[in-house]
Amino acid sequence: ARAGRPRSRRERGQDALVRVDLTLGDVVFGVHRDLEVDTAVLCETCQGSCCQPGTQPVTCDICHGSGQVQRTVRSLLGNVVTSQPCTTCQGYGTTIPYPCSTCQGQGRVRARRTVSIDIPAGVETGLRLQLPGSGEVGPAGGPNGDLYLEVTVEPHDVFSRDGDDLLATLEVSMIDAILGTSVTIDSLDGAVDLDVRAGVQSGDVLTIRERGITPLRGSGRGDLRVGVQVVTPGHLDPKSRALVQELAKRTKPAPPHLAEFHPGLFSKLRDKFKR
Repeated sequence: ARAGRPRSRRERGQDALVRVDLTLGDVVFGVHRDLEVDTAVLCETCQGSCCQPGTQPVTCDICHGSGQVQRTVRSLLGNVVTSQPCTTCQGYGTTIPYPCSTCQGQGRVRARRTVSIDIPAGVETGLRLQLPGSGEVGPAGGPNGDLYLEVTVEPHDVFSRDGDDLLATLEVSMIDAILGTSVTIDSLDGAVDLDVRAGVQSGDVLTIRERGITPLRGSGRGDLRVGVQVVTPGHLDPKSRALVQELAKRTKPAPPHLAEFHPGLFSKLRDKFKR
């Protein structure tokens, strides 16, 4: 504190950090949460005065309320007067002869309280949301600090995230890939009909507009992009094998031949997803 000015017992409270786990569905639409936090709250007995009810601080009889004491030190240049915080009142200028028995003269107590928050859509793991004034109350009833929420998004069994888009893989039988089909898939916001065109190939990406994530800043929604994986049967009975051989005779497919190396379906899908 500056010379002649006592310290204030009222100080800003500390910031607090709470970690919250979210599902991918929470991220798509946003979610309301009531969080229980262990924090410091205003003492109801003394209301932050730090004194037992009916009493009040008294002026320090050592520094007379200045919070500072002056001392004269002899040096080669003569007597030098210095100011130091008063050790009797710790620089506050007052003492508390009867501290509040509830908070032991702190003006605050530890307690659990509920914080209600609307977590917006579009958040991601590692993001911190700031709630001004929702942290700990300060000593002697000082202003509250801030509360920070650190987000962790739990992995989903089917969907993954790429920016504001959702990604998934659709396994399609060889027959459906040849003939085409319609399928109903379960997106994060309900059933969606998806047409699979005839002749679809592994690695093709089918896009369902505005079934992705609502952006954290902005409007609209991302897309749901579905990568196709054609599943070839591992075993055929003799009759089915004969039918496939007949199909081969009719379509006369090109024989196996060398082409550009592809490290795998998922790498191919990743490249297409990146567009």
